Amino acid sequence: MVRNIKLTVAYDGTNYHGWQTQLDKATIQETIEKAISIITKEKAILIGSGRTDRGVHALGQVANFITEAKIETDKIKIALNANLPRDIRIVSSEEVSLEFNSRFDAHDKTYMYQIYNDRVNSPFYDRYTYFIPNKLNYEEMECAVKLLVGTHDFKGFMAAGSEVRTTVRTIYEVHFTKENEIIRLYITGSGFLYNMVRIIAGTLIDIGKGTKEISCIQNALETKDRTVLGHTARPEGLFLKQVFYDYNSKKILDIWT
Repeated sequence: MVRNIKLTVAYDGTNYHGWQTQLDKATIQETIEKAISIITKEKAILIGSGRTDRGVHALGQVANFITEAKIETDKIKIALNANLPRDIRIVSSEEVSLEFNSRFDAHDKTYMYQIYNDRVNSPFYDRYTYFIPNKLNYEEMECAVKLLVGTHDFKGFMAAGSEVRTTVRTIYEVHFTKENEIIRLYITGSGFLYNMVRIIAGTLIDIGKGTKEISCIQNALETKDRTVLGHTARPEGLFLKQVFYDYNSKKILDIWT
């Protein structure tokens, strides 16, 4: 019997060249596909909800694959984890309808970006935060994020060289939290352009440092000019936190937050 298995995946992206399989480079997708092939004895094709770049992490990436293997659904997670490196974990495995596609059925996503703001970096957070030794104006950053909410043309927030049908996206919610030295940015939207979250994070950091004005965000939304915004923040602070498939059941994962 043909089955469709949905996986929720957490990973440390430090040692990988992103999610998508690449020739002669270690990736998350390829690593999981190899583990699936081991336990199912089949060639695996894993569909992800979207790509993450080199060095970017995930708390709740979603993927699915088709199989004829008769392994009990709850044991698929256990079997895969036994065949995966420690920096990739299957959080859950469940059987879903054959029509389910983790990429095309996704409604929206939440990303988290972590900043370590102190005079001295921490060796325990180095792989998972962007270290900023400058004193940041947290209040200015909180004011700036409010300008992003809503449906806008985010062309100015996209890295050069990417091709998409439309650059219009909707940001439903964006906010900061602050716990001691760690500042976390959470942003939920209908979709994100290439490097969009990292450009937003870098711009907000520059606003906090005083090297950019809050008005640069509205300016970029109106002119669609990437150059008026701040720098692109480093990848290690970025996490794909959750992918939503049902607007009526938005339960944010509490892993590591």
